[in-house]
Amino acid sequence: MWFDSIRSSRHTYASNPGNCSVTKAERSWILYDCANSAQTLIVTTTILPIFFKSYAAKGMADEESTFYWGVGNTVAMVFVAIMSPMLGALADHRGFKKRLFVTFLTIGLVATAALPLVGEGEWLFCLALFGLSTIGFYGAVVFYDSFLVDVATKDRMDWVSSNGFAWGYFASTIPYILCMLLITQHQRIGFDSTLAPTRIAFLITALWWFGLSVPMLLNVRQVHFVPEHANPIGESLSRLAGTLRNVTKYRALFGFLIAYFLYIDGVHTIYKMAVAFGLDIGIDQTKLLTILLVTQIVAFPCAILFGYLAKFAGAKRMVLVGIGVYFLVTSLAYFIREVWHFWVLAMMIAFAQGGIQSLSRSMFAKLVPPENSAQFFGFYDIFGKFATILGPVMVGGIGWTTGDTRKGVFSLIVLFALGGLLLIRVDESKTVHSEAAA
Repeated sequence: MWFDSIRSSRHTYASNPGNCSVTKAERSWILYDCANSAQTLIVTTTILPIFFKSYAAKGMADEESTFYWGVGNTVAMVFVAIMSPMLGALADHRGFKKRLFVTFLTIGLVATAALPLVGEGEWLFCLALFGLSTIGFYGAVVFYDSFLVDVATKDRMDWVSSNGFAWGYFASTIPYILCMLLITQHQRIGFDSTLAPTRIAFLITALWWFGLSVPMLLNVRQVHFVPEHANPIGESLSRLAGTLRNVTKYRALFGFLIAYFLYIDGVHTIYKMAVAFGLDIGIDQTKLLTILLVTQIVAFPCAILFGYLAKFAGAKRMVLVGIGVYFLVTSLAYFIREVWHFWVLAMMIAFAQGGIQSLSRSMFAKLVPPENSAQFFGFYDIFGKFATILGPVMVGGIGWTTGDTRKGVFSLIVLFALGGLLLIRVDESKTVHSEAAA
């Protein structure tokens, strides 16, 4: 089985010439990336956007439905972004990180499992469930990401984080292929239309997400935490206020967050709006879904490659390589006219998307204090989520007003250019602890 490959994985570090097996905690952490990636691929990126545009928003103009889909993303992101720093500070107390992770996981699972209840024309109900699924997904990710400091040492973080994204891409293709077979072969199975198989696909997603979350729930523990306090909520708010006052003093951390805010906006927007963009420029649904499946498969070895190369070139340089690839993607997207153009851009994205996200995560994890990881990852999340507010609105809004979604995608080039320039200035060696002591 594919998860046996995770179990038996070996790697060699420059700092440790011997082979080191993956620990149970690392493997369980990686498996959660496999679990929630199904939600990302099926709900956020492929099947639900098509279901929304062709069924829930039936009769609505393409540019208008794309706009509302972008707004739905934005509203969910705002909610998670606002709550993340406060909940992150609370999660740094012993035992709270796992509880909050489970809470948001449950919200996401229930909302995803409820998507089959959406009827024709009920676009607002569909967006509400999508929003809750997204809130649950990203809320859980805040605490999941912060668990990286609990399961891996600094010299292993790039590798473990890269493997999380890599195996997540690969594993998500399993429920995706199953769902696509149900939809494309619906007549052979005995269904009159694709509607029932599409609804079943949402249930499969929820079951997959839950099933592969179990190892994370059982085997990952909070190792680093702040000292116990009689009033953890009050102490968390006080600590959060102190961090807000001092965050600009941590120059490397603050500089990274600003750069991340810009370039990750473009990454997430392209990922989330890919299907809507493809449909708007006239690409057939079946071809679109095939392209996205191949993209997931190609992204698997590429994410591992980025993690491997980071040992020699450093995480920052590899993130800059990823930003450069996305700069080219947004430039070329303006000229897209044929299906093979979309294929080329998809493969370029497959090369960079896992590496840029996984190494950003591990780069940030090495900058922050382990005992305050959830609080700082709350800031990491708020910068990432507020970034995703701008991108979808840019693509959807500019596409709607100009009547050409290509122009909306092209506008993202500014985010990659500025983000890359700012990241060049970040000194990876200056952690929060070292700058606080200076």
